[in-house]
Amino acid sequence: MFRRILAAVDGSTHAMVALEKAVEFQRLTGAELYLLCVYKHHSLFEASLSMVRSKEPPIPDQALSEHARDVVEYAKEHATQLGASGVRGFVKGGKPSKTIVKFAKQHDVDLIVVGSRGSDSDRDGMVLGSVSQRVASMAKCPTLVV
Repeated sequence: MFRRILAAVDGSTHAMVALEKAVEFQRLTGAELYLLCVYKHHSLFEASLSMVRSKEPPIPDQALSEHARDVVEYAKEHATQLGASGVRGFVKGGKPSKTIVKFAKQHDVDLIVVGSRGSDSDRDGMVLGSVSQRVASMAKCPTLVV
């Protein structure tokens, strides 16, 4: 049925519920389970516009990448506690919807599982359309929106 399942995680409640469904599918099918956290790339120009200044400004992509790694590690631990095996985690920078779809294509993913909403603080998703809607419309494989 499924050989490779991709669960997009961002640390939100919705993403964790989606991860639980992805683990259920993995346990039923024996598929490989990939976890992907995508962080939005920020240019140095965007960072320079910030109202918050510190003595040593961190590189925004570095901080975001580190946070994304933490999210993936937490998701891997949670998936393993739920009975998943052989879980692989990935972190990518870019536009979330495009990056998720591109990753799925590159890794020959059979099923993408995403939360119905992203980051718990993301209010724009209700007005502009969410990452999950864009992934579902662009993906060449089935997409489960949880």
